[in-house]
Amino acid sequence: MGDNAVRVMLVEDNTDHAEMVMRQFELQRVAHHLVHLTDGQAALDYLYGHAPYSDDSKYPQPDIILLDLRLPKVDGLEVLRILKEDENLCSIPVVILTTSSAERDIVQAYSRHANSYLVKPVDFERFRQLMSDLGNYWMSWNQRVE
Repeated sequence: MGDNAVRVMLVEDNTDHAEMVMRQFELQRVAHHLVHLTDGQAALDYLYGHAPYSDDSKYPQPDIILLDLRLPKVDGLEVLRILKEDENLCSIPVVILTTSSAERDIVQAYSRHANSYLVKPVDFERFRQLMSDLGNYWMSWNQRVE
Protein backbone atom coordinates (compact mmCIF):
# COMPACT_ATOMS: atom_id res chain seq x y z
CA MET A 1 0.00 0.00 0.00
CA GLY A 2 1.26 3.40 -0.92
CA ASP A 3 0.72 6.73 0.73
CA ASN A 4 -2.31 7.33 -1.47
CA ALA A 5 -4.14 4.23 -0.22
CA VAL A 6 -7.71 4.94 0.83
CA ARG A 7 -8.09 4.53 4.59
CA VAL A 8 -11.43 2.85 5.36
CA MET A 9 -12.90 2.46 8.83
CA LEU A 10 -15.53 -0.27 9.08
CA VAL A 11 -17.59 -0.13 12.27
CA GLU A 12 -19.57 -3.37 12.30
CA ASP A 13 -20.34 -5.73 15.17
CA ASN A 14 -21.59 -8.64 13.05
CA THR A 15 -18.47 -10.65 12.16
CA ASP A 16 -20.11 -12.30 9.14
CA HIS A 17 -21.11 -8.93 7.67
CA ALA A 18 -17.68 -7.49 8.41
CA GLU A 19 -15.97 -10.44 6.75
CA MET A 20 -18.11 -10.03 3.62
CA VAL A 21 -17.31 -6.31 3.43
CA MET A 22 -13.59 -6.91 3.94
CA ARG A 23 -13.54 -9.71 1.37
CA GLN A 24 -15.25 -7.55 -1.23
CA PHE A 25 -12.90 -4.63 -0.57
CA GLU A 26 -9.95 -6.97 -1.07
CA LEU A 27 -11.28 -7.65 -4.58
CA GLN A 28 -11.16 -3.94 -5.41
CA ARG A 29 -8.19 -2.93 -7.51
CA VAL A 30 -7.67 0.26 -5.52
CA ALA A 31 -5.03 0.49 -2.81
CA HIS A 32 -6.71 0.70 0.57
CA HIS A 33 -6.19 0.09 4.24
CA LEU A 34 -9.20 -1.13 6.19
CA VAL A 35 -9.52 -1.05 9.96
CA HIS A 36 -12.42 -2.99 11.47
CA LEU A 37 -13.89 -1.94 14.82
CA THR A 38 -16.76 -3.77 16.49
CA ASP A 39 -18.45 -1.10 18.62
CA GLY A 40 -19.23 2.58 18.66
CA GLN A 41 -17.00 3.40 21.61
CA ALA A 42 -13.98 1.86 19.88
CA ALA A 43 -14.76 3.99 16.80
CA LEU A 44 -14.85 7.15 18.90
CA ASP A 45 -11.66 6.15 20.75
CA TYR A 46 -9.94 5.61 17.39
CA LEU A 47 -11.16 8.90 15.91
CA TYR A 48 -10.12 10.89 18.97
CA GLY A 49 -6.79 9.09 19.39
CA HIS A 50 -7.58 7.61 22.79
CA ALA A 51 -5.72 4.52 23.98
CA PRO A 52 -5.06 2.08 22.45
CA TYR A 53 -5.25 4.22 19.27
CA SER A 54 -3.06 7.11 20.40
CA ASP A 55 -0.27 6.54 17.85
CA ASP A 56 -1.60 8.37 14.79
CA SER A 57 1.15 6.93 12.58
CA LYS A 58 -0.35 3.49 13.24
CA TYR A 59 -3.96 4.71 13.45
CA PRO A 60 -4.42 7.53 10.92
CA GLN A 61 -7.74 9.27 10.41
CA PRO A 62 -9.89 7.41 7.89
CA ASP A 63 -10.81 8.78 4.48
CA ILE A 64 -14.23 7.15 4.76
CA ILE A 65 -16.26 5.47 7.51
CA LEU A 66 -18.67 2.59 6.91
CA LEU A 67 -20.93 2.69 9.94
CA ASP A 68 -23.54 0.21 11.11
CA LEU A 69 -26.43 1.62 13.16
CA ARG A 70 -26.98 -1.12 15.75
CA LEU A 71 -23.71 -1.19 17.66
CA PRO A 72 -22.78 -2.12 21.21
CA LYS A 73 -21.65 0.52 23.73
CA VAL A 74 -22.44 3.59 21.57
CA ASP A 75 -24.94 3.20 18.73
CA GLY A 76 -24.17 4.29 15.18
CA LEU A 77 -26.47 7.31 15.16
CA GLU A 78 -24.73 8.68 18.25
CA VAL A 79 -21.29 8.07 16.70
CA LEU A 80 -22.50 9.90 13.59
CA ARG A 81 -23.84 12.84 15.64
CA ILE A 82 -20.58 13.24 17.59
CA LEU A 83 -18.47 12.93 14.46
CA LYS A 84 -20.44 15.43 12.39
CA GLU A 85 -20.56 18.00 15.23
CA ASP A 86 -16.76 17.99 15.52
CA GLU A 87 -15.12 20.53 13.19
CA ASN A 88 -11.98 18.39 12.97
CA LEU A 89 -13.84 15.22 11.94
CA CYS A 90 -17.01 16.38 10.19
CA SER A 91 -15.52 16.31 6.71
CA ILE A 92 -14.91 12.54 6.83
CA PRO A 93 -17.57 10.92 4.62
CA VAL A 94 -19.80 8.53 6.57
CA VAL A 95 -21.70 5.81 4.76
CA ILE A 96 -24.36 4.12 6.86
CA LEU A 97 -24.23 0.41 6.01
CA THR A 98 -27.01 -1.34 7.87
CA THR A 99 -29.79 -3.89 7.67
CA SER A 100 -32.40 -1.30 8.68
CA SER A 101 -34.61 0.15 5.98
CA ALA A 102 -36.81 1.88 8.57
CA GLU A 103 -37.74 5.39 7.45
CA ARG A 104 -37.07 6.70 10.98
CA ASP A 105 -33.45 5.47 10.83
CA ILE A 106 -32.93 6.92 7.35
CA VAL A 107 -34.33 10.31 8.38
CA GLN A 108 -32.24 10.39 11.57
CA ALA A 109 -29.07 9.42 9.69
CA TYR A 110 -29.48 12.12 7.06
CA SER A 111 -30.51 14.72 9.66
CA ARG A 112 -27.17 13.97 11.34
CA HIS A 113 -25.39 14.52 8.02
CA ALA A 114 -24.68 10.98 6.83
CA ASN A 115 -23.19 11.11 3.34
CA SER A 116 -25.01 7.99 2.19
CA TYR A 117 -27.40 5.38 3.55
CA LEU A 118 -27.14 1.82 2.22
CA VAL A 119 -29.22 -1.16 3.25
CA LYS A 120 -27.33 -4.45 3.21
CA PRO A 121 -29.08 -6.87 0.87
CA VAL A 122 -29.80 -10.34 2.22
CA ASP A 123 -28.90 -11.94 -1.12
CA PHE A 124 -25.14 -12.53 -1.34
CA GLU A 125 -24.83 -11.61 -5.02
CA ARG A 126 -26.66 -8.31 -4.47
CA PHE A 127 -24.48 -7.62 -1.41
CA ARG A 128 -21.36 -8.35 -3.47
CA GLN A 129 -22.55 -5.94 -6.18
CA LEU A 130 -23.34 -3.24 -3.60
CA MET A 131 -19.83 -3.53 -2.14
CA SER A 132 -18.30 -3.42 -5.62
CA ASP A 133 -20.28 -0.29 -6.50
CA LEU A 134 -19.48 1.29 -3.13
CA GLY A 135 -15.78 0.55 -3.56
CA ASN A 136 -15.73 1.93 -7.09
CA TYR A 137 -17.52 5.11 -6.09
CA TRP A 138 -15.73 5.99 -2.85
CA MET A 139 -12.33 4.50 -3.61
CA SER A 140 -11.96 5.17 -7.35
CA TRP A 141 -14.32 7.82 -8.66
CA ASN A 142 -14.85 10.13 -5.68
CA GLN A 143 -12.28 12.91 -5.35
CA ARG A 144 -10.68 13.35 -1.95
CA VAL A 145 -8.04 15.53 -0.38
CA GLU A 146 -4.73 13.74 0.05
